[in-house]
Amino acid sequence: MANRRPIVAGNWKLNGSRQTSRALAVAVAEGLAEIGLGPARLGGERPPLDVLLCPPFVYLAELAELVAVSSLGLGAQDVALEEAGAFTGEVAASMLRDVGCRYVITGHSERRALFGDTDERVAGKVLAALRAGLSPILCVGETRSERDAGHTLAVVRRQLDVVLSALESEGVSASERQMISVAYEPVWAIGTGLTPTPAEAQAVHADIRATVGRRDATMAHHLRVLYGGSVKASNAKDLFAMQDIDGGLIGGAALLAGEFVSICKAAAS
Repeated sequence: MANRRPIVAGNWKLNGSRQTSRALAVAVAEGLAEIGLGPARLGGERPPLDVLLCPPFVYLAELAELVAVSSLGLGAQDVALEEAGAFTGEVAASMLRDVGCRYVITGHSERRALFGDTDERVAGKVLAALRAGLSPILCVGETRSERDAGHTLAVVRRQLDVVLSALESEGVSASERQMISVAYEPVWAIGTGLTPTPAEAQAVHADIRATVGRRDATMAHHLRVLYGGSVKASNAKDLFAMQDIDGGLIGGAALLAGEFVSICKAAAS
């Protein structure tokens, strides 16, 4: 991971209740503290990685109070393009920031496939997040058919290039660009139990960094590239040992406190 600070983000998707969400957050915080990844003691150093929880919108404000006294961060699963107005059901980036979010997932494959988020719409959401001071986690990745056709890198590069062009056209500053992380999530691996080998995942991650580097070498150097797609405690260590894999965006395993804490431990080692 070079000198980049790893991230492990738990995407809870459409799961949980008020009671179970709070219990899961408490269990994760306690589990991290037990393995030395809890809040830094007075005068001590902060934990060697960023761990964040991304619950459904309705539980963000309540969990913000809990994570404030832990080492956890808080992220949202999506964000509106717009700042305000007649957009029923949408949640603005400024609202997310107002309730305690620091991060937001943009462009997850489920948003792209089920809710019509185009590459251009995803780029707009990245810009909206940055304007509000949120750190976007930009998801990219190919479907099974695209992989079988040998189009993995072409698809990921296209998804990245649209966002990079938007950053350039909007004059986004170098410091704001360093707030962005990229999550490589091969669509065929999400929730299936299938994963690329660590070497296969590393190859795509390296290409992501190179693609960004062709447009902005400084951004590429600092960019944290996460892997997502059936990450488990049993495969996390091997994945995170790769040079360009800087942590994970975790789905199903994030709903199991012990499993998620074990993944965090692998990322910190």
